[in-house]
Amino acid sequence: MSTPTVGPPREALPGTDLRLLGDLLTAEQRERGSDLLTGPRPQLAVPGEPERNHDLLPVTGFENLQQALLLRFLTQVGELAHLGHATYGSRLHELIGELNTVTTRNRAKLFALQALADEPRVASVTSITVTTAPSGPTRLEIRASLLAIDHVTALNLVFPVPLAGGPL
Repeated sequence: MSTPTVGPPREALPGTDLRLLGDLLTAEQRERGSDLLTGPRPQLAVPGEPERNHDLLPVTGFENLQQALLLRFLTQVGELAHLGHATYGSRLHELIGELNTVTTRNRAKLFALQALADEPRVASVTSITVTTAPSGPTRLEIRASLLAIDHVTALNLVFPVPLAGGPL
């Protein structure tokens, strides 16, 4: 006799949302005001016909959690207070204009850990490092490995943080 399951299957826990970021691995497409991503509806595509039927693209599973974490890093704490989410976001924007020093990298690590701790789908952070990005000394790179609630597979996240300004 099997034990009945309650709630969604384990792989569904990270959820489904609309795709807002094109590249989840490098998080380079992060300009504010970017539109929702669209794509052809596979069930309506006719071979030989132009793809005219588009729909909003979804993001599911771990990709959804990855997108949610990147969006949390991109949002300033307090920016969504008027919507009832006063603690949502991160403080990484405070590092813009700072020199790339050990202190700045430690602050980036602290701000990233604070943001990850506020995400209810993250069970634990197994490792986090902040280094100078290969692209140059005015950019940091945050690499985090974490476990989602009820999952044993680690999610690896890489997030660039510009110190010289521009879109965070």
